Amino acid sequence: MQEAKRKVNRILAEKMIQKLELRQMEGYYAETKEEALALVKEKFLTAGKSVCWGGSMTLKETGIMEWLQQSDCDVIDRQAFSTPEEEKEIKARMINADYFLMSTNAITLDGELVNIDGFANRVSFLCYGPENVLVVAGMNKVVTDVETGIKRVRDIASPPNAVRLNKNTPCAKNGRCGDCYTEDCICSQIVVTRRSGVKGRIKVILVGDELGY
Repeated sequence: MQEAKRKVNRILAEKMIQKLELRQMEGYYAETKEEALALVKEKFLTAGKSVCWGGSMTLKETGIMEWLQQSDCDVIDRQAFSTPEEEKEIKARMINADYFLMSTNAITLDGELVNIDGFANRVSFLCYGPENVLVVAGMNKVVTDVETGIKRVRDIASPPNAVRLNKNTPCAKNGRCGDCYTEDCICSQIVVTRRSGVKGRIKVILVGDELGY
C-alpha cells in the first residue's frame, strides 16, 4: 500500500510541476525527506549563500534546520537579536538574502500556494525581498483548490500550530478555527500566490513524505 501511495504522489507531483512552470515557479520532487535535504544541500544552499527562514515544522522534520547550523552558508537567524536596533539590522539582512526558506500551508493541484500568517513576517518575504524563495512541502498539503486550501489551513494546520506556540485562541482550545480576532490570533493575513512575478524566483520542492501540519 505504501508503494502505491508513493507512486500516486509521484504522478501528482509531476503534473503539479508542469502547472508551477506555467506560473513561473520551478518545481522539483523528492521521494523522501532525506532526498529533499540532499537536493537542498547540493543544488541550492551551497557554500557562502546567505539564508534565512520562516517558522516551519517541515524544515525541522526534513533536517534542513539542523544541517544549516553546521553548513558553510551565511545563516541569518531571525531571532538572534537583543535590541530593537539589532532586530532592524537582521530584517535588513533577511530582505537581501540569497534564499528565504519556508513551507506552505497548502498547495493546489493547479500550483497555487496558500498561506495564512499572523504577523506576515513569513508571507512578506514570499511576496517580495530575498532573491530566491525555497518552499519545501509534503504531499499531505496538496488540495484541490484555493478554497479547500484555506479551509485546510484553518481547521487542520492552525490548531496544532496554535498549540505549539502556546497561543490562547479558540482553535487551540477547540481543535478547529473559531474565526477569532484575539490578540494571539495567528491568522491575520491570507496570501494566495498564483504566479511568481520574477520567473524562477520561487522554487517548490514537493516531498513524498508527510511533513508538517
